[in-house]
Amino acid sequence: MSEDKPHQNLAIIGHVDHGKSTLVGRLLYETGSVPEHVIEQHKEEAEEKGKGGFEFAYVMDNLAEERERGVTIDIAHQEFDTDEYYFTIVDCPGHRDFVKNMITGASQADNAVLVVAADDGVAPQTREHVFLARTLGINELIIGINKMDLVDYSEDSYKEVIDEVTNLLNQVQFATDDTTFIPISAFEGDNVAEASDNTGWYDGPTLLEALNDLPEPEPPTDAPLRLPIQDVYTISGIGTVPVGRIETGTLNTGDNVSFQPSDVGGEVKTIEMHHEEVPSAAPGDNVGFNVRGIGKDDIRRGDVCGPADDPPSVAETFQAQVVVMQHPSVITAGYTPVFHAHTAQVACTIESIDQKIDPSTGEVAEEDPDFIKSGDAAVVTVRPQKPLSIEPSSEIPELGSFAIRDMGQTIAAGKVLSVEER
Repeated sequence: MSEDKPHQNLAIIGHVDHGKSTLVGRLLYETGSVPEHVIEQHKEEAEEKGKGGFEFAYVMDNLAEERERGVTIDIAHQEFDTDEYYFTIVDCPGHRDFVKNMITGASQADNAVLVVAADDGVAPQTREHVFLARTLGINELIIGINKMDLVDYSEDSYKEVIDEVTNLLNQVQFATDDTTFIPISAFEGDNVAEASDNTGWYDGPTLLEALNDLPEPEPPTDAPLRLPIQDVYTISGIGTVPVGRIETGTLNTGDNVSFQPSDVGGEVKTIEMHHEEVPSAAPGDNVGFNVRGIGKDDIRRGDVCGPADDPPSVAETFQAQVVVMQHPSVITAGYTPVFHAHTAQVACTIESIDQKIDPSTGEVAEEDPDFIKSGDAAVVTVRPQKPLSIEPSSEIPELGSFAIRDMGQTIAAGKVLSVEER
């Protein structure tokens, strides 16, 4: 992977059976990001199971799960290069719960590819994911109308789906002028890396060309240091070493830093990246570092490290805009699910539901509603049950979004509007 190209986090979103896995497998394959022997292995495995040709889907299926023959692929290598960028795919398709990964800090997507099957059109998760992308501030959508091989590459079918998707985008006020639609078959490879002879009526870009043409994400340079802690290690000869990924700002040796909500601090003695000592580190860097006077029990996963003179905020309460994606009944004041924000997981109570928002216009539809349910957007006031460091999305977007989980699933997503500090 060439680190000198700008980096993009890319979400691949869309309904579960519309071919996301196959598409990711195809992208990795076409960009030479999956070793040939891995593909061969999957081919044999697929043939043994009577599913010849399924090797692309296999590349992505059951990632990191032991197969019957004990085959594993490292989930971290969902990266591929185009001429312009190197991309990290932030969700593991097929993973029911990718929504959480897509929302919490370190994996926030800059742009997204929405996969819609030509033979099925807009499905429930298509709506949910588009709504989510809009809530999370994803800037541009590339829409891959997939499985064109199943509709005999019919231009009429393609246009029907475009109309359906355009209606959906207009409902949630996505700027449809910037949207690129591409007829593809992830399975057969049409219009993914190379223009297809099967769609003579289409003269737009291939999927890889469209990815190349995405606008470059703005680097978060002027924000203060925010470094959510993933783990805290004790390393002999060095001492306590917190590890995490810098979301904003820079970390330099000699800096005075503060960890919140643990509320301890000190001077940065050393910073290590890829097992080498470095004088400083920037957004996107995964670092281990040592702070004078900080012991193993002083800090923990979910803490955020920032400058001592501009420490991360700790919320007594916060107001947020949420979108409910799936909930078996209704959500009322007093509900206390688990909020996942950056590396923290904290039970939080929804103290009040302040406004119901019309998702299509963003206008207030109702003040102080009694409840909200699946498909609703709302402004709520939230009280963490134990200290939580979180920031307004308008100030530090990387630390301003969260997923709400309960009953083993992501039930809602949201972004922080304002923080009442404790």
